[in-house]
Amino acid sequence: MLLLRTSRTALETHCYVLAAGAGGPAVVVDPGAGAGQSLPPLLAEHGLTVGAVVVTHGHADHLWDAAEVAGGAPVHLAGPDLYRMSDPAGALGELGEYFRRLTGTAWREPETTRPFPAGWLEGGGDEVVPGVVVRAVPAPGHTEGSAVLLVRATLAPTDVRPADILPRGVLAPDGPTEVLLGLCGDVLFAGSMGRTDLPGGDEREMLSTLRTLASALPPETVLLPGHGPSTTLSAELATNPYLRRATG
Repeated sequence: MLLLRTSRTALETHCYVLAAGAGGPAVVVDPGAGAGQSLPPLLAEHGLTVGAVVVTHGHADHLWDAAEVAGGAPVHLAGPDLYRMSDPAGALGELGEYFRRLTGTAWREPETTRPFPAGWLEGGGDEVVPGVVVRAVPAPGHTEGSAVLLVRATLAPTDVRPADILPRGVLAPDGPTEVLLGLCGDVLFAGSMGRTDLPGGDEREMLSTLRTLASALPPETVLLPGHGPSTTLSAELATNPYLRRATG
């Protein structure tokens, strides 16, 4: 599987690309403002097309270029956050006007926006594009519809660009490694958690979400947040004060 990332976006929001291999359809996760310009060369380098866009939550910095990136492909978002798609900057409250000025571009709704299919929320998930199976775990607290996207991938070092997407030591240097990826948006960061003081945030919900993730996910899960460095659940269980508070 290919795992690619661009962070040339407003607020340096990470935009991830997952594909079974070169020369096929890809899943794009969280195309923030600027992804419309930085993604095409990355996709072209690997002969990829956009088969689907998936958004971890409905904040503007994670989906501003969804229409441009998706074209006619579907954009998927958890049902509780769908209302934000009419005006994602406005849904940020007082930060909305700052974000509009930062991007300098107007919001454009995607052609097709769909809630996560039931199959993504059950069992082992479902195939979004050939070779990429996604399981969406509801993770409210940062927003009502925040989710963690779980993808099981077999990766060699040459499949990952840039190389520092994954924590050091996760991949074997001389062959493919099976890893469970958790694309967690703004739910959990290395050493921190997503803020809960924006419209739709709820600290009690967030602490409940963190408890659920800590108990339900394997400790070796690789967490790919929307901002900052990647980490593992085991590292966060040992050092993250918010996760320790939630599970203590």
